[in-house]
Amino acid sequence: MAASHTDADRPLAQRDSATTLAPSVPPTATSPVPKLDPQFDNPKEPTHTTGSLEKPPPNVAAAAVESGAPDGGYGWVCTFCSFMIHANTWGIGAPWGIFLDRYVSQGTFAQVGKFEYAIIGGLAMALALMVAPLANRCKRALGTRGTIVLGSVITSAGIFASSAASEVWHLVLSYGVCYGLGMGIVYIPTLSVVGPWFSTHRSLAVGIATAGSGFGGLGYSLLAGKLIATYGIPWTWRIMSFMMFFCNFICGLLVRESPVTKSPADNTPASKPSSFSFRIFTRPQVVLILIWGFIVELGYVSLFFSLPSHATSLGLDLNQGSTVQALMSLGIGIGRPCVGWVSDKHGRINTALFMTLFCGLISVTLWTHARSYAPLLVFAFLSGISSGTFWSTANPIVTEVVGLRDSSATYSAVCLVMALPATFGEAIALQFVDENRTDNAKFWPSQVYVGCTYFAGATALLMLRGWRVWQLQKNSGLVEDPEAAGIVTAKGGYGWMKPRMLVKGVRV
Repeated sequence: MAASHTDADRPLAQRDSATTLAPSVPPTATSPVPKLDPQFDNPKEPTHTTGSLEKPPPNVAAAAVESGAPDGGYGWVCTFCSFMIHANTWGIGAPWGIFLDRYVSQGTFAQVGKFEYAIIGGLAMALALMVAPLANRCKRALGTRGTIVLGSVITSAGIFASSAASEVWHLVLSYGVCYGLGMGIVYIPTLSVVGPWFSTHRSLAVGIATAGSGFGGLGYSLLAGKLIATYGIPWTWRIMSFMMFFCNFICGLLVRESPVTKSPADNTPASKPSSFSFRIFTRPQVVLILIWGFIVELGYVSLFFSLPSHATSLGLDLNQGSTVQALMSLGIGIGRPCVGWVSDKHGRINTALFMTLFCGLISVTLWTHARSYAPLLVFAFLSGISSGTFWSTANPIVTEVVGLRDSSATYSAVCLVMALPATFGEAIALQFVDENRTDNAKFWPSQVYVGCTYFAGATALLMLRGWRVWQLQKNSGLVEDPEAAGIVTAKGGYGWMKPRMLVKGVRV
């Protein structure tokens, strides 16, 4: 009969070898792993084990990577560089209205009206957004610095070539295509490099970076008017191209990837950026972001380009109309960092929802009743603060709802969809202007249209907020006291559509 030995009968060495492994395992390592979301996480990926410890699932690993962001340091240098690049790419497009008026008044190109010039400007904006997937591929092949330098060369070449345009199709190729293509190649990697440097201050950093387009638009609008009056249109294009290339080239060399995204020691699939895929469009949270951005972009483009024309329709002169647009650009520059700071404190989706509603409200109230110069200036500044909320909060919101790993590919998809309203937004708004009216209300239908776009975008944001609250409830196992944190486990795959999800007081 085989002898039965208890632990006490074993030799001391054998007892030590059998028990020394247990204390080496951290107590938290055996804690239960949060349940995966079968709709958004990969349920088919096998779970690997090492000894008695399970390997964390991809969503947990991604969260660990995101929580390891340095939250500042050299990231502020990258933020300043992104600010300057925004000022010298998107900002340099703001004076297009000034060139447009000069081309029309001087008859530079025969039989070309404001509508054709508006399409050229819209083409540049649209192409800058459409090349987002291409910009990501260039970033993988050339790196962030190489991609920014390449885009700077293309953008500056397009602006410089505009000085030699003798036919309107020359302007289409130089400004509409070349400038737009280079701007997208520069813009996408510049903005995506800022977010991984931050965690708690991410929205503030992105807000500061995107504020460059507002301050750049203000500066270049004032500069272009002076240069055109002094040197003429051709030399104005050339001077602006030299300024753009010098600034973007220097800033491109100073930009550096966050240690979170470039660390060679972290080779887990959750830490590697995903590539663009059309399967991104199957996620409900991404679809809601796209609906929000698409509708709001229609209103934003209409508002930005219609405001100077509305000013002149009230009997104001061209200088006053330019001042109105400049004040809106100033509001964009000041508002985006402020909105970012507030969203870090009170929730990114909550802040974006409030600002979108606010812009719709002032569009149908203050703007429709602004029949003189002073109230129009007030509206221009307030609309500048609130109208561009999408571009200052979209990237942090995308990162929050899809994770750091998928944020770059998802934001590329967002930019791709935004190309359509950027191209035709102003053309649609022009159809609402009633030229037959002799009073000061010919822009009233267009004003109501802009307000409705922001109200519709706020509705999509409200549904996105419900999805985010529902997602937090599904992950309530990560919280020791879910009810104290305002989280209750949801049941059912469509729980985020319940009305209580939309109005629940949670910071998201």
